[in-house]
Amino acid sequence: MQFEADLEAARARIADAVVRTPVWRSDDLDAALGREVWLKCEPLQRTGSFKLRGATNAVRALPAGVRGVVAVSSGNHAQAVAYAGRAAGLPVTVVMNADANAAKRAATVGYGATVVSDGVDPTNREEIARDLAEREGLAFVHPFDDWNVIAGQGTATLELLEDVPGLDAVVTPIGGGGLLSGAALACRDASPGTRVYGAEPAASPDAQRSLAEGRRVRLDYAPSTISDGARTVQIGERTFAVLSELCAGISLVNDDAARAAMALVWDTTKLLIEPTSALAIAAISAGSVPGERIGVVLSGGNVDAGVLAATIRVEESV
Repeated sequence: MQFEADLEAARARIADAVVRTPVWRSDDLDAALGREVWLKCEPLQRTGSFKLRGATNAVRALPAGVRGVVAVSSGNHAQAVAYAGRAAGLPVTVVMNADANAAKRAATVGYGATVVSDGVDPTNREEIARDLAEREGLAFVHPFDDWNVIAGQGTATLELLEDVPGLDAVVTPIGGGGLLSGAALACRDASPGTRVYGAEPAASPDAQRSLAEGRRVRLDYAPSTISDGARTVQIGERTFAVLSELCAGISLVNDDAARAAMALVWDTTKLLIEPTSALAIAAISAGSVPGERIGVVLSGGNVDAGVLAATIRVEESV
């Protein structure tokens, strides 16, 4: 199957807007996980997550004359579209869950976006955003089910593969599937021997169930998990198509395992990651990702202070 995502074109389009983030490795982390683990540090990206890559590619690909942009997001895509829209001189409106991470909401407003939250939850936010886009004549930038977004996210894995050739596997968190789909396409094109795995919150298993059942499964509830960046109810049509063909498996991770993985990364690298980033580390720790040399795309580092305090309390009680 051919997919409509051009990663090299995306890399050229966003080159002056994003940081080529470093790849780190820690002997202590390797010892704790029992293999060689290479971390692509997207928490050090502008806006604090990989989302700037896809958002910038999508915004820069919009046709001339667009009046403004609307996006839907739990937080990181919101910040990224707000940042990219401001850079392009376009007003941005973001439809965000009413219970969204307070730090991410504040950052989104700080980048100049208008936030709409009243009555919004993961089950209705896309419908609200699309209605707003149609009513106001705005361009809708989807957080994951958009080829330009997928291609932009894939540039993170392209960089990882260039910096660390010959990886056995690459693992990323998955919510709607944009990051994991981009990683899968990057490995297909640049390192066909590298298998791709996802890690998903156990409370939000729509992607894992979709691949297992061979159809897109939609959850009929709003998931509750500290991994807010992966709190989706259904993966996209495009991401499902890519992952059905190219993903080797998706692991489910509970909140306590995510908290423990956050603490492990801090203890061994002094890198502060958000719970969604920690999903991939937790999957490796559980033995769900085979291979001796594994690359991880750490998705972001926009940590809410309350979640961080809860993580510390969990570790202290062990």
